[in-house]
Order: sequence, then C-alpha cells, then structure tokens
Amino acid sequence: MNALNPGDLLLIGPACSPQFTGDRALRLRLVSAGEIDPYSGWMWLTGYVLDVRGDATAKRELYVQRAGIVVERRAPAPTLVPEAVRRASHQTRPRTGRLAPRETQQPRSGSTGRTQFLNNFSEIPRRV
Repeated sequence: MNALNPGDLLLIGPACSPQFTGDRALRLRLVSAGEIDPYSGWMWLTGYVLDVRGDATAKRELYVQRAGIVVERRAPAPTLVPEAVRRASHQTRPRTGRLAPRETQQPRSGSTGRTQFLNNFSEIPRRV
C-alpha cells in the first residue's frame, strides 16, 4: 500500500478498528502518520475530522489498522517554483506615498538637518 502523506483524505471505518462501525465511521484530513507497528500492523494517525460539508470539526489522534485505511483523495503534489521566479517575488517593491525619496527631501525650516549636526559634531576639539 502507498505511503500516507499529510493532506490526504482518509476514510476510517470498521476495517480500521471496531470502534468505527456504523455511523461512527469518519473522514479524516491527515496531518501526520506515525510508524507502523511491524508486529500487529497498527499505527497512529493525527488529523482533522471532517463533517459532510468538508469542514474540520475536531483534531484527533487515532490508533488504527493500516490495512483498513481507505484513501479517498490524495493531497495535491507540491508545485516547484523556479529559482528566478522565487527571487523576483521576494524583491522589495518601490515605496509609494506622500514623501519624496530621501535624496530630494529638504530639511525642515528652522532645523539644522542631519548633515549640519554631523558637521558641527566633527568640529568639537578632541583631547589626546
């Protein structure tokens, strides 16, 4: 049987465990699957129980027989994004807004501005 992957939609019924007979069977969106016990074929599953609309109602951990699990739908395979596209999507966007770029901004009237402050600071005599 194929490996179970996160995102798979599983049907858990009486073949998995007697506790899931009749109306107690459930659909589970798999989050993780534990190791299979090699002696008995049972395993731990963690996932979200889905209602008839497909909405998650509860998160549960189940101990079930691997042979009884029915995979209703496999999770879609992850798509690989080329490196150039990934790099382009992470580049910074140009800033937009009311302020002009720093190079063209003039200091406010009445203030000395950063450059004036630094010039004044460098003229302070230093002790050696």
